[in-house]
Amino acid sequence: MNPSGLAHAVIIDKQGGAKHITYKQLLKYEKSMGLLWVHFDYSSNEAIEWITNNSGIDDIAIEALLTQETRPRTTILDDTILLALRGVNLNPNSDPEDMISIRLFISEDIIISTKKRDLLSVKDILTLFEKNKGPISSAEFIICLTDRLTSRMEGTIESFEDRASEIEEMILDSDNIQLRTQISKIRRESISLRRYLAPQKEAMYKLFHDKISWLNEYDKIQLREITDQLIRYIEELDSINDKVSLIQEELLNKISEQMNQRMYVLSIISAIFLPLGFLTGLLGINVGGIPGAENKDSFLIFVVILSGIVGLQFYLLKKYRWI
Repeated sequence: MNPSGLAHAVIIDKQGGAKHITYKQLLKYEKSMGLLWVHFDYSSNEAIEWITNNSGIDDIAIEALLTQETRPRTTILDDTILLALRGVNLNPNSDPEDMISIRLFISEDIIISTKKRDLLSVKDILTLFEKNKGPISSAEFIICLTDRLTSRMEGTIESFEDRASEIEEMILDSDNIQLRTQISKIRRESISLRRYLAPQKEAMYKLFHDKISWLNEYDKIQLREITDQLIRYIEELDSINDKVSLIQEELLNKISEQMNQRMYVLSIISAIFLPLGFLTGLLGINVGGIPGAENKDSFLIFVVILSGIVGLQFYLLKKYRWI
């Protein structure tokens, strides 16, 4: 990161390549030099200074580029586009559902984007420029960026689905109660991811429906295809969430069944030992007049009586089909 908060500034040529310029060169930029893409950390003072005083864009766009909190949206300002998009967080040691935002102001002559954290889709475009295979216009830039943002979601969503299927198999094979934690995690991640993808879908709809002079019909067809892909991912997240809900319900049913079985066994044991405990407690009190106290065979007779009571209890339990 440049001390100025400038992640990069490039002047895009018409052959798929781009020329990097410094912050000092950026201060001297003119439209005649070509299509500019400048990418800032919006929290830096220099970024605020350049975007506010040197970019020449609308005040609404300035505020949108520098705001800390935003959700996916598309706003048309005359013949320019104000975009706020999000991509999955694929940085090392990060949670994918912790989505990274990028804010963009795009016109036919200039592209200004701001971020707080690095987004791999942005690095992909820079790599394409190094190979002379990058976008050559603002329209192609939008298509390339939205395509990269959407395509990178595929692996994350597939991992959700694989984990859900794995847990489903584990529940069928075992009754591990600890699976509840894994189920809750998958559900939380899928809900969090969908929370941003739903408004992003609406932003993409608006992007290809509204009239922009420098977006031709073919560009809009490509944007529509990317939107369809995004819709498919949202539907897959809904399916995963439904699947996980059914798995969670099945697990709760198994846990409830286990608890009922255990309580049933305890109830049977209690029913058997309750009269036995009453009799032994009654005869165990230390007072005079206990029958059989002087008879040496009293203990044996008492054991036989208890055995008979247990036998009678088992007969009654079997008769009424309680066991």
